[in-house]
Amino acid sequence: MTQHPDTARASHALPSYLDPQHLGPWGIFLQQVDRVTPYLGNLARWVETLKRPKRILVVDVPIQMDDGTVAHFEGYRVQHNTSRGPGKGGVRFHQDVTLSEVMALAAWMSIKNAAVNVPFGGAKGGVRVDPKRLSAGELERVTRRYTSEIGIIIGPTKDIPAPDVNTNERVMAWMMDTYSMNVGETATGVVTGKPISLGGSLGRHEATGRGVFTVGAEAARRIGLDLTGARVAVQGFGNVGGVSARLFAEAGARVVAVQDHAGCVYREAGLDIPALLAHAKQHGTVAGFPQAEAIAHDAFWDVPCDILIPAALEQQITAANAPRITARLIIEGANGPTTPEADDILRDRGVLVVPDVVANAGGVTVSYFEWVQDFSSFFWSEEEINQRLVAIMKGALEAVWQVAEDKGVSLRTATFIVACERILRARDLRGLYP
Repeated sequence: MTQHPDTARASHALPSYLDPQHLGPWGIFLQQVDRVTPYLGNLARWVETLKRPKRILVVDVPIQMDDGTVAHFEGYRVQHNTSRGPGKGGVRFHQDVTLSEVMALAAWMSIKNAAVNVPFGGAKGGVRVDPKRLSAGELERVTRRYTSEIGIIIGPTKDIPAPDVNTNERVMAWMMDTYSMNVGETATGVVTGKPISLGGSLGRHEATGRGVFTVGAEAARRIGLDLTGARVAVQGFGNVGGVSARLFAEAGARVVAVQDHAGCVYREAGLDIPALLAHAKQHGTVAGFPQAEAIAHDAFWDVPCDILIPAALEQQITAANAPRITARLIIEGANGPTTPEADDILRDRGVLVVPDVVANAGGVTVSYFEWVQDFSSFFWSEEEINQRLVAIMKGALEAVWQVAEDKGVSLRTATFIVACERILRARDLRGLYP
């Protein structure tokens, strides 16, 4: 029996630093590449390029703690592919960051940048540290030491970091300043997601959430789902989830459930999102919000809804909970929130999944705008930025949707087809040097 290319699996020659029995997120990316390979035609001869990051840097990050002791943290910067331009991708500070995770995130950035056709390759960084356990001074020292350690491979034309989990514009300001001190000149273009006063872009803070809303609303329209009164459930209420929830509510949808790391709240008539955002800002969580019912963490997956937005961490929708999801439409705000097994279950059930590699690409799109503005020292209005963002996001979804219909594949596989063709065509045209 011939195996359908969208569910194919292959064995891989793995690098020595990975455990074949515990591949983690990188294993998910490899499966996604396997699914797209049969559609790549002559470009498939280059597909192994996608399965091997171009460059991996693992660094020691020692700092002096406030009590005088010296602590060491493990840091990473992975450049997955730079065939189409300099590396681009965030930096996350989290105690559970692994090399496999950063490799996968860098690879998804390659796909994401190519899917929306911005001239970047994929990169990602991380430090194994719980920033909540650090003072402000310790956090700054971790940031500056990490930046100094990876400074040999980053730069405005080499690799441009940005905020990710547990990092923000304050961290980006420290990174930019540290790099600038080391090269002897102010280099605003070395990072994006900076404060406006240091060369940041208007619209960047809301860009990822606005992109999620833009492609989500477009996908809903295409499947005949009216946003007015549509029930929305959001996992994760940080920058991406919070902005997405607000924009969907403003469009007339009812955000009925929100889950974060500490709690889960539900209101069938719809949550007051501005009030919930204010509560979460004050208390650091949605838990305890007085205008809603608290429900069990796991009960989130059973909430009756039309649209589900996973905007937390990877591998949240699994084979175990995918059959319980009631939504018709899933819009991935987080990176890698759905496992391949869950993808298959959702597709068999007729649930449309708008994948992360196009749905949450609004952030990197406006990061591209920021990078361009820094190079030209000419800055655009927020209205102009949002218009350009919406146009690019709609155009990307249109291209992916057409490929999905033409080839009879999922939107995820279609996005990988579009992106991998662009990446591997660049690789093919450039050839091998030397």
